[in-house]
Amino acid sequence: MEFKKTYRQWIENDYIDKDTKRELENIKDDEEEIRDRFHQELEFGTAGLRGKIGAGTNRMNKYIISKATQGLADTIKSRGKQAMDRGVAIAYDTRHFSDFFAKTAALVLAANGIKVYLFEDVRPTPELSYAVRRLNTISGIVVTASHNPKDYNGYKVYWEEGSQILSNIADEITSNIKNISDYSKIKTIDEEEAQEKGLLEYIGTEIDNEYIEKVKDLAIREEIDKDIKIVYTPLNGTGNEPVRRVLKERNFNNIIVVPEQENPDPDFTTVGYPNPEDPKAFKYAQELGKKVDADLLIATDPDCDRVSCMVNMDSGEYIALNGNQIGALLINYVLESRKEQGTLPRNGVIIKSIVTGDLGKVIAESYGVKTIETLTGFKNICGKVNEIEKNGEEKFIFGYEESIGYVYGTFVRDKDAVISSMLLAEAAAYYKTKDKTLLDVLMDIYDTHGYYVEDLVNIILEGVEGKNRISRMMEQYGRDYPIDFDGIKVKKVIDFRTGEIKDIEDGSIAQDKRNLKTNGLKFILEDGSWYAIRPSGTEPKLKIYIYGKSDSLPHGRNKLDLIATEVKKRLNSID
Repeated sequence: MEFKKTYRQWIENDYIDKDTKRELENIKDDEEEIRDRFHQELEFGTAGLRGKIGAGTNRMNKYIISKATQGLADTIKSRGKQAMDRGVAIAYDTRHFSDFFAKTAALVLAANGIKVYLFEDVRPTPELSYAVRRLNTISGIVVTASHNPKDYNGYKVYWEEGSQILSNIADEITSNIKNISDYSKIKTIDEEEAQEKGLLEYIGTEIDNEYIEKVKDLAIREEIDKDIKIVYTPLNGTGNEPVRRVLKERNFNNIIVVPEQENPDPDFTTVGYPNPEDPKAFKYAQELGKKVDADLLIATDPDCDRVSCMVNMDSGEYIALNGNQIGALLINYVLESRKEQGTLPRNGVIIKSIVTGDLGKVIAESYGVKTIETLTGFKNICGKVNEIEKNGEEKFIFGYEESIGYVYGTFVRDKDAVISSMLLAEAAAYYKTKDKTLLDVLMDIYDTHGYYVEDLVNIILEGVEGKNRISRMMEQYGRDYPIDFDGIKVKKVIDFRTGEIKDIEDGSIAQDKRNLKTNGLKFILEDGSWYAIRPSGTEPKLKIYIYGKSDSLPHGRNKLDLIATEVKKRLNSID
């Protein structure tokens, strides 16, 4: 068994440190754990690396970080001395080992003669994107596992535009990683020598100040109710200082921070799963909100690139808005305001992913703004922003996806919860002057454009067997799927794996000219409802996105339940 052989190689390798070997010796009688840690090498994809922290090839540790960074270094070196001199910016979040992994990467790059700009302390992911652009580096790294549980960490790579790498660069890095067969051949250098040679420079507050000013420059309205009461939680992550600073410097007077979640806590003791997409993450914020009678609750994830909110209802209870609803509200606020101010470009575009709902698109169309669809992930959304900037024919306004990621403006090329938190606070403060909450405005949008409803179902399957079962589910469901939901028939099926669009009625197959290939399936029903399934790129789960449009919210939700029940039943029947 190959995984056992690799396990023994780590145990017997003189290069592997004693603490790592001790950790591995402790699992010597647990074959399943050894299999999980060594059945593969943690895969480097277009999202970089993400996995559980620990010893082994399928874990996040200094050896895997070093190997990936050597692969990146070889990619940069192949572009010549100018690219090496431009260097790499590195940021990290509040998780276990994030600072250590960031420094490990910095010293591998420096040992390869590549200049490194390392943030001196934790920073939000979007500030890394800004730093890449501001410092004109060839690449960037952020060490984070975003919203994953505490035992995870990750490593994302950015390219010179400030956006995450696309497949062309990722494939090159992966090829270089595969060429490294001996960890002892990976270059490294000590910190003092790297600084003496001018290869390691720490980034201080200058970049922070510039970034904050640029965020504030995106403000749309100032004649708003800045006494609005907002409870904010950074969920023990990197958003605490930048989000609070932006709101304070814009003179919002009633920002109350959840004290238990204010400061870094890599164990996320009060929240467990620090994902603001899940209303459970708002437990402490809701308790505080009720005490102070807050109008709005805002939460950002640990690396502060995603944001969600809850709105105070008349009853004093809070209702969570999902990513599609927040995206629609922000698009409506931005376009409505800019049209009123005469700053809405005639050739403006918004960008969304293929699994994001259509309400934002409908709102944009009502303002004469075009919508472009991309594959899932902000690497693709901001990759399209880069294209728009190069061709100069259109003006990018706003990008978003249903998983609570948003960006406004172009100085950051990734989802940005600092910008989005400011926009949410500003929009809520503006509508408060109209005696409306964000929920009231959402209902107005539904009344105008129709009742768009959505649901996200996750089938969680961990480990090697879970991964294999997800593959079987995708394969079998792609051949055998329901074509009728209580009289509502499936009209078209888009197989993003092959790029084919099948017409169910006549059986014809056409090619999707958008060339959006990925491991996913989309099913469009005759009434305009649709659903899609795809494996998560960062977590052990199969995701089912379900969307409907109806004449009322209850009717729409009944339709979602009908689709969800049948799809889950069919998928769960696959062994």
